[in-house]
Amino acid sequence: MLTTVYFLLFIILVGSVASNPAHNRVVGGNDAVSKQFPHQISLRRDHSHVCGGSIISHRYILTAAHCVVMEGTEPFPAEKFTIRAGTINRIAGGVIIPVKRILVHPDYVIYNDLALLELEENLEFSDTIQAIELYEDDVPADSEVIISGWGLTEHAGANLPIILQWYSVTALSKSGCATKIGFYTDALICLNHPSGAGACNGDSGGPATYNGKLVGVAGFVVIKCGSSRPDGYAKVAYNIDWIRENIGE
Repeated sequence: MLTTVYFLLFIILVGSVASNPAHNRVVGGNDAVSKQFPHQISLRRDHSHVCGGSIISHRYILTAAHCVVMEGTEPFPAEKFTIRAGTINRIAGGVIIPVKRILVHPDYVIYNDLALLELEENLEFSDTIQAIELYEDDVPADSEVIISGWGLTEHAGANLPIILQWYSVTALSKSGCATKIGFYTDALICLNHPSGAGACNGDSGGPATYNGKLVGVAGFVVIKCGSSRPDGYAKVAYNIDWIRENIGE
């Protein structure tokens, strides 16, 4: 318990922000183009964007647990949530589908920060709506990884971008991760970036991809958004059995 508290002094979860019109970019990000990230969704609570997520089947979304819980591991009622899919525009286009059921990872703490969202109806796949394949192995150290989301542009910012943003980061080795953030677990992937870049509030639950496959789910930043410390993502490969068992694969 003391160890967990120590970690939390340095870690900030990067989810749950109010939705405000804006034309800024995610920290260091680039505008996405249509069909570039067909797996990306906007998770909305009470009709406002709070987090990202990834389409992993016709019926299921993978996101971060802290995006959907109230206290501890108890989720909000599913009816408070919808997803917007099939568009890079946070506030327009695509399709909006209600969430039917929320399943939080049974070992969720600061890591294993994952939740599955079962939708009320199947997604119809197209050029702009597609499931992403799950990556089954560790990402090689120093590999390029792509992150995406509609998160804030800076730690103390108030606005979210309208257009989906993406950025190229680098996977750290286990020892590199432990050195830079002070701890490591096999359930975690650390993604390195220069100061002034990386994930921020509103990006939580969003994807990290390697060679077109899903390797991580945005979980936390260290110290603040855009710091020189790496961002923490829940490792998909570590949790792949739990994911597949619960979506019926």
